[in-house]
Amino acid sequence: MSNENKSCATPFKTMIGGQALIEGIMMMGPEKKAIVVRRPDGGLEEKVEERILIKDKHPILGVPFIRGIFSFGSSMANGVKALMYSAEFYPEEEEQEPEEPSKFEKWLDARLGSEKAASFFITLAVVLGIGFSVLLFFILPTFLTGGILYFFPNFPLWGRNLVEGILKIAIFMGYLFLCSKMKDIRRVFSYHGAEHKTIFCYEKGLPLTVENVRAQPRHHPRCGTSFLFVVIFISILFSSVFFAFFQFTNVWLRTLVHLALLPLVVGVTYEINRYMGGHENALTRICTAPGLWMQNFTTFEPDDSMIEVGIRSLELVLPSEKGKDAW
Repeated sequence: MSNENKSCATPFKTMIGGQALIEGIMMMGPEKKAIVVRRPDGGLEEKVEERILIKDKHPILGVPFIRGIFSFGSSMANGVKALMYSAEFYPEEEEQEPEEPSKFEKWLDARLGSEKAASFFITLAVVLGIGFSVLLFFILPTFLTGGILYFFPNFPLWGRNLVEGILKIAIFMGYLFLCSKMKDIRRVFSYHGAEHKTIFCYEKGLPLTVENVRAQPRHHPRCGTSFLFVVIFISILFSSVFFAFFQFTNVWLRTLVHLALLPLVVGVTYEINRYMGGHENALTRICTAPGLWMQNFTTFEPDDSMIEVGIRSLELVLPSEKGKDAW
């Protein structure tokens, strides 16, 4: 059996996770958050911040099934903020001079101050990102199904649920496939591979060297891609059960139901992923297999310079107490 096939059988599982950026990687440890970006001059730009977990500030938000919703929102906010930071080192080539702030930006800066204005735009980006995802992967399949089955009024309800579920998966897969074909996104996905390989190397207790990291698999069972797939799968399961009891065929009503169920779907998915991440058995291997396969579209082999970024970002968030990051 190859090394890659044994990728789940690691002796240590860490809670440390990351996100690929524009020519960089963000790593989140139990105590610190680090962003490392490869500058255009070849050097590394590092930014390290202390982490204050939301459950420490508000214990109620650490309760199972509730924590997943707020953890997802927090991850989105941190991800957008890190992406904006990494993008600052790679401005668009055609921009010769700094762009003049718009009247709206000046008004926000005057009313809120620069920090609050930046927080506003980050919040707006998160809301728009979540809104786009909901529109693309949840609302669009419902409307497409309604349009297709308009010509088949006697189509059974279970068939409607099946068509809707198939469209959700097809749109998600198509989106990942198209993204993987874009040159700039492909480089980001290569940094994604570097992140996974670095974490695998650390979990196996090997020295964090380029040679050791390069030899690791790029597919990781506790990846965000797997989380999104499980969200879609659980949403299909929940909506199918709901519509079995409440037989709505109206597109608008079905859309409202999908939106109402979404927080529950995210909360349940988070708990499922926590369980699968901390256990190794036949069931968890089966459940993580689709997500691992989809990483063929979202992770690519990194070069050595990308691996160096992964190593450095992980080193910066290692806990002061060994084992504090255990899953």
